[in-house]
Amino acid sequence: MTASSSPYAGDIPPKQAWDLLAGTAAAQLVDVRTMAEWSFVGLPDLSTLKRQVHCIEWQHFPEMMVNSAFASEAAAAVTAAGATKDTPVLMLCRSGARSRAAAVALTALGFTRAYNIAGGFEGDPDGMCHRGKVNGWKADGLPWRQN
Repeated sequence: MTASSSPYAGDIPPKQAWDLLAGTAAAQLVDVRTMAEWSFVGLPDLSTLKRQVHCIEWQHFPEMMVNSAFASEAAAAVTAAGATKDTPVLMLCRSGARSRAAAVALTALGFTRAYNIAGGFEGDPDGMCHRGKVNGWKADGLPWRQN
């Protein structure tokens, strides 16, 4: 998928996202979930990469209204951390839906490598309706922490 044929750089699986973060010093991760999700479900842990996750809500909890300032807040955060408009910026949510919308929004600001992490942090529910076991950041065994 190319930026010219898509409204964002495309979907990548969590392990590929980790490899991109590990291999590209300026690459950034933006977690677009809500404060409640960060607090109660956990966050990716980038400490071994000497970086931090940018936590910027796509929707404000509990109303779940779209954060109209998301794109400008995300652009400011990743730019302050050393990213340019051509640096990989990876978007993460619970399952990959909000983060896709976030990648589209950042692309609209001129970021050419805004990716959606497919499967998100928790992934799809399993047969028992539990997340975190089928796919996603946690299921792939990538580093994360809970407050």
